[in-house]
Amino acid sequence: MPDWEKRFRAPRVSLPEWAWDAPSRALFVSNATGTYELYAWDRETGGQRQVTDRPNGTTDGVLSPDGEWIWWFSDTDGDEFGVWMRQPFAGGEDVPAAPGLAASYPGGLAIGRDGTAVVGRSTDDEGSTIHVVRPGRPPEEIYRHRESAGVGDLSHDGTLIAIEHTEHGDAMHAALRVVRPDGAVVAELDDSKGGTEALGLGVLGFAPVDGDTRLLVGHQRRGRWEPMLWDVATGAETDLGLDLPGDVSAEWYPDGSGLLIVHSFEARSELWRYEIATGRQVRVDTPAGSVSSATARPDGAVEYLWSSAERPPVVRSTAGGVVLEPPGMKPPASVPVEDVWVPGPGGRIHALVQRPAGARGPLPTVFEIHGGPTWHDSDAFAAAPAAWVDHGYAVVRVNYRGSTGYGREWTDALKHRVGLIELEDIAAVREWAVTSGLADPARLVLTGGSWGGYLTLLGLGTQPDAWALGIAAVPVADYVTAYHDEMEALKALDRTLFGGSPEEVPERFEASSPITYVDRVRVPVYISAGVNDPRCPIRQIDNYVDRLAARDAVHEVYRYDAGHGSLVVEERIKQVRLELAFAARHLPQPGTRAEGR
Repeated sequence: MPDWEKRFRAPRVSLPEWAWDAPSRALFVSNATGTYELYAWDRETGGQRQVTDRPNGTTDGVLSPDGEWIWWFSDTDGDEFGVWMRQPFAGGEDVPAAPGLAASYPGGLAIGRDGTAVVGRSTDDEGSTIHVVRPGRPPEEIYRHRESAGVGDLSHDGTLIAIEHTEHGDAMHAALRVVRPDGAVVAELDDSKGGTEALGLGVLGFAPVDGDTRLLVGHQRRGRWEPMLWDVATGAETDLGLDLPGDVSAEWYPDGSGLLIVHSFEARSELWRYEIATGRQVRVDTPAGSVSSATARPDGAVEYLWSSAERPPVVRSTAGGVVLEPPGMKPPASVPVEDVWVPGPGGRIHALVQRPAGARGPLPTVFEIHGGPTWHDSDAFAAAPAAWVDHGYAVVRVNYRGSTGYGREWTDALKHRVGLIELEDIAAVREWAVTSGLADPARLVLTGGSWGGYLTLLGLGTQPDAWALGIAAVPVADYVTAYHDEMEALKALDRTLFGGSPEEVPERFEASSPITYVDRVRVPVYISAGVNDPRCPIRQIDNYVDRLAARDAVHEVYRYDAGHGSLVVEERIKQVRLELAFAARHLPQPGTRAEGR
């Protein structure tokens, strides 16, 4: 078995989520059976059991505070539309967790200590709704709005509910409302100002103490994400004064005395403890790389899921050692990343580069473009880039404008010229890759999934001479059709990005849609798509493919029975194998020029 396949097949585990009132009970996700599913773990006995077992996998699950119940979201083959089910921690029958609530897209979930749950939902017809579900009683609707909204958190004593909403129409910058379980408003916090000056807020969690009305909130008031404390009873806001560059998130220590700070900066992350009483910051020692998730345990130890581009993920503890060891074979290591900073039209662009050990350029080079767009590539382990490296390619990943981790201005820059701004940054890094001698200009592959797949197709049409071939997974291909077919929450995001709907700003949608430029595509194109995808629906991809086929353009399409990607390991390996084979067939040999229609 080649190393690249081992990286996909090797069992992995997520950071275990533990029950607040029963810390020995935990829930995690693993691919141990070949499909990502939920697992229960009794940390006292060491016993583990598989909770869910579905053909296309399950990853959305929540433990009740007492550890007695596991809630999991049941959709159909990855379409993200379904209902919450629940199962006893010790095992037993799955039953509807919120009887009376029809199927929907999930909009957040919070479970109280008395069994009461707050369930967020969204549908195309109703917009966003939030319901209080008490044991043995019908659900009670406490919130409804056409724009996106969701459940943020439920206070420790169950008397307060935090809601994130975008009633102002800006889906990228939420406002906060705190209500009682009957829907009565307690407090409002809204930093939105409209236009490019809008600021976002996010719920990080209520204080873990009965009667404590402080809510930990993420804000962007100084041009980046950072936490503050907001007392929803008095309105008092406490700035933490964290002297850390980059984006900062936080969660409470279980006794409420401190905060666990997660600091992300220039594609790496680190942990700190913040003492609320004194304002003291203490570094939590972690290796160089990326912490994708972390939690503080009742004994004060911090558990975290760590990896680097070179080293596979592992769940560690500051108390020492590995917390949860996956069974079976271990994934082979890959190669480290190099940091590159390239001047761009909107400022310095950060790119991460991997190349085969000992290789010298110019090399066939894959530009693997991340999704989101509000996401960023980091120094973290990823099996797909490592597979390209194993096959002799250099891999370049670009944190273009629109990416997180480089300040609010960088993230918000892509509005109205959607896709085109990101491609300007990718073009600047491409120029560096060629002139530096890293990349062979005749053997450049543009690829990505989701938003990265969208940028791939858009780039092939707007930069037809820059690339030798393109590989797009679950992409937006025909933006107007995608808008009309996608889930309601994404419609709201698109209206924010474009400044309106396709009917209101048709020229912007046309300028940013890959199908506008499909007849300019000159190189071979490979597209893969999930037939149940609610984010990048299949009809709009078929429209694009039909246009390629109408002029006999070189292309291949692979459709599979899942949603926005697959949770089945063998399916994911199949997709990567097809992508590698497509590149091997169509990429020019050294010293030749790219050919295509």
